[in-house]
Amino acid sequence: MDALTLDDLLPLEEFAARRREFFTAHRRYLDRYRQVRLGPTATLQFENRQTLWFRVQEVLRIARLADPSRVRAELDLYNRLLPSPGRLQAALLLRLDETRFSEQIAPWRELRGDQLVLHLGKVDSPANLLTCRPEDQTIGTAHWVQFVIEPPARDLLADLRLPVHISLQLPQYKHDSGPLSDDIRQSLLEDLSLSSRTAQSA
Repeated sequence: MDALTLDDLLPLEEFAARRREFFTAHRRYLDRYRQVRLGPTATLQFENRQTLWFRVQEVLRIARLADPSRVRAELDLYNRLLPSPGRLQAALLLRLDETRFSEQIAPWRELRGDQLVLHLGKVDSPANLLTCRPEDQTIGTAHWVQFVIEPPARDLLADLRLPVHISLQLPQYKHDSGPLSDDIRQSLLEDLSLSSRTAQSA
């Protein structure tokens, strides 16, 4: 998947003027193609070039970053979150009550990759936690995760007759998603296809 560059970004003023339009389109895109809810607290958001474009634009808007060298530094950071060949990248986002934060975050500090699993029929793909340092888990409200999708598993994802879902099994928080929609599955297959093509042309 091609990395984001300076040429892909809008000037701060233009993005700010059109932010409501972009935000509405972004939310619709996430809901239809990129988000999987896991109970009342957790949402898995699969990342690609389009989702990260909005993330970067928001960071630049909030921080008022316009200096090209600092913008490149942000791009370097976020481009590392693009899907790589045979991988799906996602953010596990937690929705917590700020008035009970310490209590509600406690179960998530021991999160392991094998507790978050993509189920493709009878084949399981546990997540790799990319934010697994103690300081990452202390922050706790978002984890970057990765699913390795080998060619046989990709074929299962592409077989829309086969149910696919995601489970999250912590001692105090156990939830399964519903079956992934055809739209989400097709979008994830595009991630795998684009990242593979980029690798072949490199």
